[in-house]
Amino acid sequence: MTECNHINAGRRGLLIAGALSATAVAVPGVAGAAEAVTGASQASLSAPPVLMNVSLEVNGRRHSMELDTRTTLLDALREHLHLTGTKKGCDHGQCGACTVMLDGQRINACLTLAVMHEGARITTIEGLGTPDKLHPMQAAFIAHDGYQCGYCTPGQICSAVAALGEIRQGIPSHVSADLNARPQATPEELRERMSGNICRCGAYSNIIEAISEVAGRPA
Repeated sequence: MTECNHINAGRRGLLIAGALSATAVAVPGVAGAAEAVTGASQASLSAPPVLMNVSLEVNGRRHSMELDTRTTLLDALREHLHLTGTKKGCDHGQCGACTVMLDGQRINACLTLAVMHEGARITTIEGLGTPDKLHPMQAAFIAHDGYQCGYCTPGQICSAVAALGEIRQGIPSHVSADLNARPQATPEELRERMSGNICRCGAYSNIIEAISEVAGRPA
């Protein structure tokens, strides 16, 4: 029995030694690659941010800022210009809470970098109207209770204003039956054009009523 134990122990030792030898051959390359990746990550974390001067016209006023090139337009508006009406929702471009108008076109501010828009003309909810002088779309949202909790409302209103602008320009949507005909502000068109703006309160029907009123059509 003692002799068998010695044989088994010797066999185990041989297998372990073989495995260690194989590992020693294979691992150096893997370990080197891992060290290189780790070193690059540490270097990028320790490197100072790259700054750039950016000039934007926001709500009719020119603003010059020195920004980290990684700063989103949303964070530039909220954190640097303190225009907090534009909301940060999902931060992935899925909810539309951060919608603003850039050179007249609506855009998700969380999905674009501020440095990409040097000299651009940006309109946020603050630039549409004030409590003393509401934009017609803001007044319609109030009249039709289209705001509910209010978190998505700035993006909804900016998107609605831009959507009506698209219709006036004759830009078709996915549900436009005739691409050569001027689209109309029908509930179907409005629902399609507003589909990128999410309302967790479920005030969609009220929102369509508000937009329809501004468009001059019955809901």
